[in-house]
Amino acid sequence: MSGPGRPALRVLVTRPQPQADDWVQKLAERRVPASALPLLAIAPAADAGALQAAWAALPGMALVMFVSPNAVAQFFALCPTGGPWPEGVIAAGTGPGTYQALLRAGVPAACIRSPGALDPGYGGPFDSEALWPLLANQGWAGRQALVVRGEGGRDWLADTLRQQGASVHFVEAYRRTVAVPAGPALAALHQALAKPHRHLWLLSSSEAVGHLPALVAGQPWPQHQALATHARIAAAARRLGFGQVGLVAPLPDAVAQAVLAWPRGALPGLAAGTASIQSAPL
Repeated sequence: MSGPGRPALRVLVTRPQPQADDWVQKLAERRVPASALPLLAIAPAADAGALQAAWAALPGMALVMFVSPNAVAQFFALCPTGGPWPEGVIAAGTGPGTYQALLRAGVPAACIRSPGALDPGYGGPFDSEALWPLLANQGWAGRQALVVRGEGGRDWLADTLRQQGASVHFVEAYRRTVAVPAGPALAALHQALAKPHRHLWLLSSSEAVGHLPALVAGQPWPQHQALATHARIAAAARRLGFGQVGLVAPLPDAVAQAVLAWPRGALPGLAAGTASIQSAPL
């Protein structure tokens, strides 16, 4: 993915495992060199009983909102029966990874609500605000909704559902911890620090961005460049001091296109789903 005389940028995939390796493979299929460098690790929830209780209450829910593919994986890991998804219960997620995870878990596509799920050309955004139009006309007064997440998180969708008269419940399906690079991940980190102009960080979590100062103390971040999958993540990268920050949809094709188009300067007029570059204030 490089022009004449221009070496290929190597993408640093910072998602938790096993998503990081999956993304490296998908980018390799698109001829984009990439390395897995997870900044977050996923651990099981501290209270498995709460997840089991959530499964027991599932048939009474009108909506189950999954905040990430990890939420899907950890929730379904404790499925007590392995039976079909309850009829009439909507399963929702904001990103394409969550949509695919729900399909793999056996949730019928007709039960899933996710931005862009029915539009292959959709380039974002992928967030609660983009999900809400797919849910808004359901008549939420008196109905029950469950949010499956890690510790904490945004409450925009829950607040919106409550304003519409729904009762909203939460269950923690997993815990996020700091990933400690080792082996190939540590080697990738060292290479990125030595040659920041040859690497492009792919950032998918504001929390993960917040771990970088402790992971690499004293690093001159203005030398580094990044793609972020949401405006909030891009803002966190700019606050840290990244010299160039682009916005990209969390889709392998969009990332591959953004890497190919990555500039030595601005990118005017890019289509949705590719990168838009903003210089961070130094």
